[in-house]
Amino acid sequence: MNFLKLMARAICCAGLTLAAFSAVAADYPAPQQGSWVVKNFRFHTGEVLPELRLNYSTVGAPTGEPVLVLHGTAGSGASMLTPAFAGELFGAGQPLDASRYYIILPDAIGTGKSTKPSDGLRGAFPKYNYDDMVDAQYRLVKEHLGVKHLRVIIGNSMGGMQTWIWGVKYPDFMDALVPMASQPSEMSSRNWMMRRLITDAIRNDPEWANGNYSKQPRSAQFASVFFAIGTNGGNQALYKAAPTREKADQLLDQRLKAPFTADTNDVLLQWDSSRDYNPSPGLERIQAAVLAVNAADDERNPPETGIMEREMKRIKNGRYVLIPASEQTAGHGTTGQAKFWKHALAELLQSTPRTGK
Repeated sequence: MNFLKLMARAICCAGLTLAAFSAVAADYPAPQQGSWVVKNFRFHTGEVLPELRLNYSTVGAPTGEPVLVLHGTAGSGASMLTPAFAGELFGAGQPLDASRYYIILPDAIGTGKSTKPSDGLRGAFPKYNYDDMVDAQYRLVKEHLGVKHLRVIIGNSMGGMQTWIWGVKYPDFMDALVPMASQPSEMSSRNWMMRRLITDAIRNDPEWANGNYSKQPRSAQFASVFFAIGTNGGNQALYKAAPTREKADQLLDQRLKAPFTADTNDVLLQWDSSRDYNPSPGLERIQAAVLAVNAADDERNPPETGIMEREMKRIKNGRYVLIPASEQTAGHGTTGQAKFWKHALAELLQSTPRTGK
């Protein structure tokens, strides 16, 4: 009996310790907002925008080791400042302790507070792609923030794909890369098919009017909800949330009736920008240490294809972590929860030499 009491007390104390640890983990410096205007930015299509505004958030002092964090499609730098992500990484004693690191979270072209179609150009906005986004990020970091070398780049989903591009295009600019919820191969299969269903739904909607609509077309919200359910959430987690038709209807109705504040032209180009993504031909150019993290139940990057095992063999110094599926994972959204991979990140940073000058 005394043993059971001691065990109960130990479990209780462990729970309190974990709660206290979580509270400390979320305690990081307040993010700072910044903006920079690039003059005459040239896109890969040859189109030139006289002024391209790039918004960004930073956490920590500029004297810290620079870290670049890249968000997913339709997100923003601020969308990474969640308890599940930043709260597990940026606090005291965490892998990206903001008292030691200078964390940069840019809004990609066409997202957040950076220049996007809804700012005025609407359907005439340049048809940007991921390479344009990465080039803009590079210029922001180097020309505006004065960073000569990054300790690590971490990207999730679209940000993960951009992380692969960074490694190929600017191989000397970072010590380590952590691409998550992504694959270093051509956009294809279900991932592209579902993205095209979003863009085709918008373009074929009479309400879109070639981007010159007077009110937001209804197709954007419906297609976005359809895409999210089809390619995110995890089979086990969704079944746990909606084990009956009634509960499934309730969940779907909630999503369809939820406020949808996104602009349709913005949504269209955000998803279309992935159309020519393919860093595979240049993987041998990557010099940084690579920690690739995916989830076993990721609907957009299914591990059954063997793509990751094939492509990781071409990386000089790479490690692949596959998070097992469970009721606690969320399919493609799993990697947004840093608890699943932060220990691997800590190991990467401890073992990777600093090559920056």
